[in-house]
Amino acid sequence: MVRKPFAMFVIGAFCLALAAVSSHAGEKGLKKELYDLNQMTGNDVTRGALQKLIDEKDHAKALLKFALPAAEKKDLTYNGALVLGLTAAEMKDMKSAELFFRVCMDKAAKLQSLEKLKQSYGLLIELNYDYKNYADSARLCQELMKLNTDDNKDRIVIQTMSDRFGRVEFREPQEGFKTAQRMKPYVFEIQVKSITKMGKYDQALAMVEKELKVRNEWLDQHLKAWVLREANKLEDSAALYENIIKEVERDRRLDDDEKDTYALQYRYEVSNVYVDLKKIDEATEHLEAIIKKKPSNPVFYNDLGFIWADNGVRLDDAEKYIRKALQLDRDQRKKSKKFDPDKDHDSGAYLDSLGWVLFKQKKTKEAKKWLQLAIEDKNAQHIEIFDHLGDVNMALGDRAAAIAAWEQGLKFVNDTRRDKERKASVEKKLEKAK
Repeated sequence: MVRKPFAMFVIGAFCLALAAVSSHAGEKGLKKELYDLNQMTGNDVTRGALQKLIDEKDHAKALLKFALPAAEKKDLTYNGALVLGLTAAEMKDMKSAELFFRVCMDKAAKLQSLEKLKQSYGLLIELNYDYKNYADSARLCQELMKLNTDDNKDRIVIQTMSDRFGRVEFREPQEGFKTAQRMKPYVFEIQVKSITKMGKYDQALAMVEKELKVRNEWLDQHLKAWVLREANKLEDSAALYENIIKEVERDRRLDDDEKDTYALQYRYEVSNVYVDLKKIDEATEHLEAIIKKKPSNPVFYNDLGFIWADNGVRLDDAEKYIRKALQLDRDQRKKSKKFDPDKDHDSGAYLDSLGWVLFKQKKTKEAKKWLQLAIEDKNAQHIEIFDHLGDVNMALGDRAAAIAAWEQGLKFVNDTRRDKERKASVEKKLEKAK
């Protein structure tokens, strides 16, 4: 059976401004509010309560502190603890968040609820991963896999299997009901990725190899290819990706749409590996194949245009593709119900690409204009864009502005290998410029 990639609930799913509980001043008011949270039922009320707490951060901190003793005693309802846990996570107080989520996890285990285990454990695992708390993410994955939810009662379980004629469901008796073990396909991927992000590449690869001996599925091979890239074994990663794409395209269990979805995802990922290897022709081949399938998606035009620009090839085509990405993105934003012409602005990532290709074409003054617009986008605060602006400023003879841009860029470094390499490069530029 082909299993889906790891996917859980995320904070954004709860952040809708709906009906909320009322806030009160003082200990009496906090006690009343905690009581109201414990009485909540229904998704709409839960979402509204979460949104209100997120919007009123000072009050939320007071409520979280007041509610911690109740969390330690497990004296909260599932929904109340969930809201408080998500609120603490939004404030990046993961120590408190785990205490609240522990209430949810305990209740989910007692209920033997697969969905609630996914929600409680899954949310906490993903939040730690997103916040780069990889050791905690891996720890929780391991804990979940060892969790014993079996009460030794027989169960009739609905199983889903796939064959060449499609997917069918059937009922099958099972001795006991180890709910947590049924989550292994969802948890295994993020556990391996967490261990990889901790720099334990050999351990992560050993875990995937062990899984592949049990079931040699292309989905697990994809995870291995991802780990290999993180470990900087780029040639091995690219070769494995190429094989996976072929396996996906001939997998009879997938319909055409599913094949396209997976194949396009893996083509995109391997194109990035080829960029790392400086094999631009191979990267181009995969991105052009994606563009043929997704001709209205601006992301792929921008990516290919930027790759050409960054490597100094096909600069005229690069500019054309990047400008097309900008136009497609503008057209799509205008169709959105949330479109506001007064607040609308171009993507900083696309503006950076345009500035960079213009710089490569020796249109330095024009390049600076677009790069300055790029960094105004709060979603584009990234070391690479500031690095580009620094290079442009230096080319224009403005050393002070170049230094300022590079120093600002060092505040926005992710934990990817590319960012680490970029950081080292920027630090060398700064040393030389100073």
